[in-house]
Amino acid sequence: MARRTHFEIGGQQVAPGTRARVDIPVSQLSNHTPVHLSVEVIHGRRKGPVLFVSAAIHGDEVIGVEIVRRLLRATPLRSMAGTLLAVPIVNTFGFLNHSRYLPDRRDLNRVFPGLSAGSMASQLAHIFMEEVVRRSDVGIDLHSAAIHRSNLPQIRLTPDNERLADLGAAFGAPVMMESSLRDGSLRMAAEEAGVDVLLYEGGEGLRFDEAAARAGVAGTLRVMRRLGMIAAKGVPRAKARPVRARTSSWYRAPRGGLFRGFVGLGDAVAPGTVLGAVANAFGDVESEIVSDQTGILIGRTNMPVVYEGDALFHVAETARAAAAAEGISAHLDVGALFDEDEII
Repeated sequence: MARRTHFEIGGQQVAPGTRARVDIPVSQLSNHTPVHLSVEVIHGRRKGPVLFVSAAIHGDEVIGVEIVRRLLRATPLRSMAGTLLAVPIVNTFGFLNHSRYLPDRRDLNRVFPGLSAGSMASQLAHIFMEEVVRRSDVGIDLHSAAIHRSNLPQIRLTPDNERLADLGAAFGAPVMMESSLRDGSLRMAAEEAGVDVLLYEGGEGLRFDEAAARAGVAGTLRVMRRLGMIAAKGVPRAKARPVRARTSSWYRAPRGGLFRGFVGLGDAVAPGTVLGAVANAFGDVESEIVSDQTGILIGRTNMPVVYEGDALFHVAETARAAAAAEGISAHLDVGALFDEDEII
């Protein structure tokens, strides 16, 4: 058998059976501090697929950074086949500023595949595509809700993509949703380059959520197992099958005022379920938000003060919502915060 070759990235070579951190130059801050796209490369001795795992494309979505941190310490990676490219922070600029966006006020996930001589966001997108995505066979992109909102752990995948459906089921998040590709998104640019990408959503911007962190780490390990990159030992089994949903709906504030939510993430709803209410500050005017569908609550606002039209609840439509909610409760049954060695 021919010996496996080195993995080349960022002008460096990583030998089989080793791991290395590669700092790819991106730009510099206004005070001349260099900015890099840092990639942890684990290049297995045995052949296998190349998987990238990325986080903080939106700089305020810190839960993905924690997931990557835990993943890189996971025991099953010690005898890995294939190659893992782990990028905990793609949007360094937004991460440092606690901001979703880059300093040029652009959303990085709307400018892919980028240009080498474009805007700051476009240049970063181009570097990430050329150095990481195009070197990969498949990817997992980690996200959370925006600030002041929370998402139930969920997988978004491209409709009618059987490979992603299989990997999404292996990931084992509580909910798996079909989500169309959007112009300028990493998923669209990657798929046009022949790289399938699972999108993980869980938790809230600028916050750690233990259930979302554990679901992200365990799901990524399960995908790696499905790809034949790691053995089954040390990979948590999914506690229930994911709920599959093809459509979802947002419920918005009917008026401005003080918002109270009556249902939580993962709860089953049916036509007539009162999701919450918005009242004025005097309490003599109140409007209820009522579900008109059967489904699972997969996202909600955490803000008690709302304006008319604000997004309050996100419901994934599914026919067997009550039974699905029981399975989701198994996913979310977590205890106190522990470190990786006690979790995996």
